[in-house]
Amino acid sequence: MSDTTTDEFRDPARSAPDMDESMPGWKRNVAVFLTGQTVSLLGSMLVQYAVMWHLTIQTQSGTVMMWSIVFGMLPQAFVSVFGGVWADRHHRKLLIIGADAAIATATLALALLMLSGVDDLWVIFAALAVRSTFAGIQTPAVSAMIPQIVPQSQLIRINGINQSIQSGMMLLAPVVAAAIYANLDIVAVFFVDVVTAVIGIGMLLLVSVPRIVRKDTGADGAPVSYLGDLVAGVRYIGRHGPVRWLMVLFGVTMVLVGAPSYLTPLMVTRTFGDEVWKLTANEIFWAVGMLAGGVVMAVVGTRVTNRVALLVGAILAAGVLTTGLGLATNMWVFFALGLLVGTAFSCMNAPAVTILQETVEPEMQGRVFGFVGIVMTVAMPASMVVFGPLADRYSVESLLVVAGALLVAFVVTVLALPGARRSLAQVAAPASAPASSADAEAPAARA
Repeated sequence: MSDTTTDEFRDPARSAPDMDESMPGWKRNVAVFLTGQTVSLLGSMLVQYAVMWHLTIQTQSGTVMMWSIVFGMLPQAFVSVFGGVWADRHHRKLLIIGADAAIATATLALALLMLSGVDDLWVIFAALAVRSTFAGIQTPAVSAMIPQIVPQSQLIRINGINQSIQSGMMLLAPVVAAAIYANLDIVAVFFVDVVTAVIGIGMLLLVSVPRIVRKDTGADGAPVSYLGDLVAGVRYIGRHGPVRWLMVLFGVTMVLVGAPSYLTPLMVTRTFGDEVWKLTANEIFWAVGMLAGGVVMAVVGTRVTNRVALLVGAILAAGVLTTGLGLATNMWVFFALGLLVGTAFSCMNAPAVTILQETVEPEMQGRVFGFVGIVMTVAMPASMVVFGPLADRYSVESLLVVAGALLVAFVVTVLALPGARRSLAQVAAPASAPASSADAEAPAARA
């Protein structure tokens, strides 16, 4: 086994509280990186919204929406198994650039096919699958690269800013996508995505990213295989409760809230009307909520003393509010509840990602975030396999009520387990302000 893939879980107390001095120019690198990723993300979101609306308006079928989620996420889950290993073995910056280029190429191919008159559903599903495949390489590399260019004391702030940017793009993208889709066509959206990907790649080339140095031989002197690295990642996660329970919470939340949230456009279409502006408004309210949550994390995140309490509280709030979505009979109340669910999602995501970045060794983060990606991407299509067909038999409202109630019940059950509370208590406090074992367990129990 590589000497850098230690089986010890990193103790926050051993982490340097402030590494600003050891990362000269980190603000410039972060600014350039986030700017490039923002431009690239805008193009990707334009494609996401345009495809979702195109399928919703053309078919109004929950089953078709299910297949779009399956093809758009399941390949990423499969590839993430290897993407995490690659992120720990190879230069993460180059992996991100290569994946971005491949995604842009697939989008360009789809645009050219549709221009030639080939616009069957299978063409769109195939393009979604290719984009998802390379996202499985890109996503763990991005998550693992951020701690390489950001001081540890600033991680939750940068994660909050990054979440705000993503949410801001969710606010801007549906407006831009609606304008392009309504006045031109979906092919024009694809061409915009190709251009933004090229810009994002160009800006990433300007970012200086150190490469993780590791030995590729085990204790016996033999080379460590990809399978060996993969097994080491599985063992690492299996032996460390905090990572394991965070993944469980992520997965169940995505199953019971994340996937049903993809049915909200279907509910808007069926209940409130199929006008494009209503679909756009639905996305905008969710985006504003996620933007607000990201801003809160960017501003006050470094002052949060119990990140587990924040994480758990956000998940509980998401469950309660999702039930409220199903009970809403007024369109504007429905939109407002969506805004609050989006806020809860941001307040869940930023502390969870920061906890992993702070406590997992840099040379293991690719694999850990690879498995996080697997959990999240498998949860969504698996859930849609259930909720999609059910949406063709029952109302979306009833599904949202049931899903929200189940999430609340699950979180309460987890908090009743002493082992889960002890594991989460280990990472409740920020790395720069660790608590003793006895002190840390009490806040987690109270959460």
